[in-house]
Amino acid sequence: MKHLLPTLLLLGAASAAPAAELPNTKPLTDTDDLAKKMVAGLHKYLDRATADSAKQRAARWKPNFDSQDDFEKSVEPNRERLRKYLGVVDQRLEPRLEFVSSPTASALVAESDAFRVFNVRWAALPGVDAEGLLLEPKGKAKGVAVVVPHAGWTPEQVCGLVPGVPVTVQIAPSIAHQFRVLVPVLIDRNDNHSGNPKLNRQTNQPHREFVHRMAYEMGRTMPGYEVQKILAGVDWLTANTPGDAGKRVALYGHGEGAYLARFAGALDPRIKFVAPLGDIVPAETTWDRPLDRNVWGQLTEFGTAELNLMMAGRFLPVEPQTDPVGDGKALHPFLAWPSWPGPLPPAAGRGGAAPGKLAPPDVEPYLAEMRRARALNNGNLLEGDAHVLSMVLGVHTDNVPQYTKASPLPPIEVAKRHKRQFDQLVVFTQKLWRDSEAVRRGVWAKADATTPETWQKSSDQLREYFHSEVIGKLPEPTMPLNPRTRQVYDEEKFTGHEVVLDVYDDVFALGILLLPKDLKAGEKRPVVVCQHGLEGTPRHTIDVEKSPVYDHFSRRLVEQGYIVYAPQNPYIGQNTFRQLQRKANPLKLSLFSFIIRQHQRTIDWLVTLPYVDHTRIAFYGLSYGGKTAMRVPAVEMRYCLSICSGDFNEWVGKNVSVDLDRSYMWTGEYEMYEFDLGNTFNYAEMAYLIAPRPFMVERGHDDGVGTDEMVSYEYAKVRYLYANRLKLPTRTEIEYQVGGHRVFSRGTFAFLARHLGR
Repeated sequence: MKHLLPTLLLLGAASAAPAAELPNTKPLTDTDDLAKKMVAGLHKYLDRATADSAKQRAARWKPNFDSQDDFEKSVEPNRERLRKYLGVVDQRLEPRLEFVSSPTASALVAESDAFRVFNVRWAALPGVDAEGLLLEPKGKAKGVAVVVPHAGWTPEQVCGLVPGVPVTVQIAPSIAHQFRVLVPVLIDRNDNHSGNPKLNRQTNQPHREFVHRMAYEMGRTMPGYEVQKILAGVDWLTANTPGDAGKRVALYGHGEGAYLARFAGALDPRIKFVAPLGDIVPAETTWDRPLDRNVWGQLTEFGTAELNLMMAGRFLPVEPQTDPVGDGKALHPFLAWPSWPGPLPPAAGRGGAAPGKLAPPDVEPYLAEMRRARALNNGNLLEGDAHVLSMVLGVHTDNVPQYTKASPLPPIEVAKRHKRQFDQLVVFTQKLWRDSEAVRRGVWAKADATTPETWQKSSDQLREYFHSEVIGKLPEPTMPLNPRTRQVYDEEKFTGHEVVLDVYDDVFALGILLLPKDLKAGEKRPVVVCQHGLEGTPRHTIDVEKSPVYDHFSRRLVEQGYIVYAPQNPYIGQNTFRQLQRKANPLKLSLFSFIIRQHQRTIDWLVTLPYVDHTRIAFYGLSYGGKTAMRVPAVEMRYCLSICSGDFNEWVGKNVSVDLDRSYMWTGEYEMYEFDLGNTFNYAEMAYLIAPRPFMVERGHDDGVGTDEMVSYEYAKVRYLYANRLKLPTRTEIEYQVGGHRVFSRGTFAFLARHLGR
């Protein structure tokens, strides 16, 4: 047996011959770790795309500045897309506010000479209330306001009822003599509820991340939920405040509250005055912030300046956030810009949080965003009514009134209130998952199963939606393939060559091509593309293992006479590759956006080889390779069949459920979450996109990726389509084997032989 290692490893061997390249290719001489280099190249691509995103966003905007009404109408299409990306898509309940009291505590918790403070809750979504404080002026209200605190600051703190925040940000009591004010509770970034004690599962995920993960899969987001609560507050205030006062709506936010206020103000033109303070940094840095800031597609249309533009004429503070310092400026200290160092370090039985932090921005990026906002607004002022501006921004220590009496909620009740808010969002999202099958059925209602041909044709629109809106579609590669190869295997029955193909600048496809030695001149054979799993390489599918996981299935198949190609996918390098997803999502892209194009280029090259039968290129992947088996052949129609090993599942539940011991909710694989997948494509629906091509599932009974019940339930829908609707029962099957997470090389090999004609 001859096993040829890359040239770098052979430099010390005097007898080593140069590694030979395949015909019509250039020599591959790169001695770097190519898998690591691949991931680094994707980072470079995404960094460039992020830096360029502001220029690209301009094409999505056509504002009309003739009048305020014309402007609001002109940006309504943008608002609709922002609602979609934030998940602000659920119908809010009719406005309803309740005073919250108990046999031992009055709803009235404080009073001053000018206003009263009440403990309240108001309806937002089915089963979801906002809770917080209502400040009622004793005189006639001149306007209404929602004051949104930073995450982790309680309404009692920002109203000055208990210590904990600077007096300079206690704006609610300073305007309550003229405004009816609602102050909502925000979900904080502690982690004590982020688990399920019944399953003995606990994480260090901040509460906001915990909710955001499951919500993201269901087309909602943590900020979107809280924007709904803010707007529900606006609903109630405008419906229950008579006269012009109910139309003069102010929205103030600080820190996290400012982040939310900017979204809410952009979405709702009823809000006439928006003051987001203490949080303005370029959206291009979203990837480095907490996971709950991850908003699908935001950078394609909604940078910070564009959100500011959407509030044109309705006030946006510009200069009050900075002070002159020498020849330059510095952030105004009175805002007490919030910071957060990131999740608590993992501990025994308590991990899984995504990295991310909050810090005050540098001054120049902040000022650059403000300049960009002015430029987008044709240089016009963004501010609204000067009188309300002075009221909303006139925050000084001597403006904060003294309470004549105060009995705020005790800490234990504050903690219970927060848990109620957290639990409601979890329950709401779990119900979205349970209801999602009916939603997906509606998405597929027009697919025509009269014949296999009508099914494939009618599925094309859904395939395009899956690629463009769920996976994220990169532009078509235009670079020459420029194949580079070197021989890395010389075995008794086959040879193996490492292959590199260009996709985009800094982006390449990589793999190992295995060729049987008994190939005859002019003969064309089928190809099996054998895909490794998480943190794997092509060699894992080729080399014999001590503890079989891959069962060296690439080697076995080439020894049976197939041509085999084992690609390198970029899910390697732990957090380094996971951060690709963080950088990609705001660009309306994902890790699989790149994987699809890499496989496309691989097939582009394979079909040029004289011994490849281009009509018989099959896909077989384990674990993360099984994820690839569901997503890539669903889009890449040149794969003639697909085998999903060790991954097929009730995938949405696997991501969302808090009652499943093997849910991704308990792991550090935060890149698994795909925006709105739950309402569009579970694994059955991905298999529908593969149909009518042959499709198989390989399942080990003890594979912890799922349970037999979950896998069987999801697969039954696939079987029903193939066998009952398309009348193609032999084109799909599932094989159960005794064992765990591995390739078994039994029924799947028979499936390949049957459908590839060997």
